Amino acid sequence: MLKFNEAEFVSQTESLLALRPQIEKAVDRLADDGYDNVLLVGAGGTYAQMWPYEHLARRTSLLPVRAAVAAELVVSGDARLGERTIAVFTSVSGTTDDSLRAIDYCKSRGAHTIGFTGYPDSPVARNVDTALISEPKAWPFDVQLLLFMGRLLSRRGEFEGYERLADELAGLPRILVDTARQAEPVAAAFAEAHKDTDYHFLIGGGNLWGFTYLYSMCILEEMQWLRTTRVHSAEFFHGSLELLEENTSVLVFQGEDETRALTDRAEAFAKRVSKDVTVFDTRDYLLEGISPEFRGLLAPLVLDTVMDRVSKHLERVRDHSLDLRRYYRVMDY
Repeated sequence: MLKFNEAEFVSQTESLLALRPQIEKAVDRLADDGYDNVLLVGAGGTYAQMWPYEHLARRTSLLPVRAAVAAELVVSGDARLGERTIAVFTSVSGTTDDSLRAIDYCKSRGAHTIGFTGYPDSPVARNVDTALISEPKAWPFDVQLLLFMGRLLSRRGEFEGYERLADELAGLPRILVDTARQAEPVAAAFAEAHKDTDYHFLIGGGNLWGFTYLYSMCILEEMQWLRTTRVHSAEFFHGSLELLEENTSVLVFQGEDETRALTDRAEAFAKRVSKDVTVFDTRDYLLEGISPEFRGLLAPLVLDTVMDRVSKHLERVRDHSLDLRRYYRVMDY
């Protein structure tokens, strides 16, 4: 597979799964101490990665859980933020300025702060109350966030089967390598067909809306300097559909939760207009060892693995490094 270090990928994924005892211990301590609400705080891609777990809590729990933009939280505040708030942060490098300011702000309001990162000596790890450290550069944060939110809801009696799900996640390294291998020819073909495409229209919903936003903004725009439109499948018919033309490249991210029908509807319409609609569907992947009722929860992680293959092939055919930036962390702002 193109630019896929299997040993490193497996090791990093195993390091995420190895955090389960620490995550459960932290959640249990917070549950014993008592809390009233949860803030899932991020910036850019880490903000978008919080949405599936806000979505999970909203569907199954009476607990107030909100994903918050770090920079906006600091200037706008949150009326619920206080001593009985759990504030969760993620940062690959542990150096994200917006998140660091938000950590300080949440602590000043008395919240208990939790940080997931790969660097124990990083500013994020040093500044939060509870730091949970994986291997460096391990991505995405879905494993940790699913374990965290799953355990939290389980303690409240609002997530039946958490222990079984957490046990099944032990097979993820093999499952995701198999997923990447299956996606490789699809990714190569997509990249070859779109090496000169300068605009993509992305559709997703449910717990894949966050990934749709992330892939549009953080990968295609930031890492490939391509123009995109991203729209929630439930909102597709309220404006953005007018941008579709016969040759518009449309990417549909399809999962396996209760919102699947909304994305099906948007896909069907897109195919009536455009001759270039590509569907990336988690249902196409085996996920051996994962129970049917849990497959939908893994959709963001599965699509991240699939689309990483696409990204590597776009980098190749476009001769545009995924590490190249003009402004992000290059200029002061």
